[in-house]
Amino acid sequence: MMNYNNSGFLNSIPAVTKNLIIINVIFWIASIVLPRVNIDLADWLALYYPGSENFNPIQLVSYMFLHDTYSITHLFFNMFAVYMFGRTLEQVWGAKRFLLYYMITGVGAGLVNILVAFVRIKSVEKGLSPDVISQVYSEGWQVFSEGMNYTGLAGQLNLLINIPTVGASGAVFGVLLAFGILFPNIPLYIMFIPVPVKAKYFVVGYGLIELFLGFANFRGDNVAHFAHLGGMLFGYFLIRYWKKIDAKNGKYFW
Repeated sequence: MMNYNNSGFLNSIPAVTKNLIIINVIFWIASIVLPRVNIDLADWLALYYPGSENFNPIQLVSYMFLHDTYSITHLFFNMFAVYMFGRTLEQVWGAKRFLLYYMITGVGAGLVNILVAFVRIKSVEKGLSPDVISQVYSEGWQVFSEGMNYTGLAGQLNLLINIPTVGASGAVFGVLLAFGILFPNIPLYIMFIPVPVKAKYFVVGYGLIELFLGFANFRGDNVAHFAHLGGMLFGYFLIRYWKKIDAKNGKYFW
């Protein structure tokens, strides 16, 4: 008779959390390898603005499984957060509710990102003629894919339309919000801060920083800050909805 020990590290991670991490890692590796055979996953699965000829509605789901291939840090910190906070939520909520929450907050983040892009695009278009605007929409992707761009406001418009968004950060910020709501007083130890910070203060502080950076829109900042806030926003309303429904059914939400 042989005795197998199933209490290893991977087996200690709940199924959905573990599979989300594995899928994201697989897509990251594929995004590095496939361009060698002229297949760029970002062209198909990253989230483009609906005005781009590369846009496809399925990208609202697929974009959250792609990450920056120039550095592992984007993938690592997102998946580390999924591991640290997602496994606890999955244990409390169960696999189905946690997966639904993760996906809804990720899609919600993408929708908010598109909305913010729409506002910025309309602002830029005010300074352009209809002919130039039409040209950017019809030819912009080809210009962008060839490594070129227009100048001035036309170039800004083309970037807003044709630069894709990738990453699980919107869903991750939704996960952070949920953890802060469910476990507000749990102390978190944050790098470079010598004292623990309660989860509720960490979430509020992080949200305020993202709000500031989103409105500041610093030159060279390619982080989708409002998408992060979108994940939090959708997560907040979903949690409120579930809490209300569970209370009607005589259940405790947590």
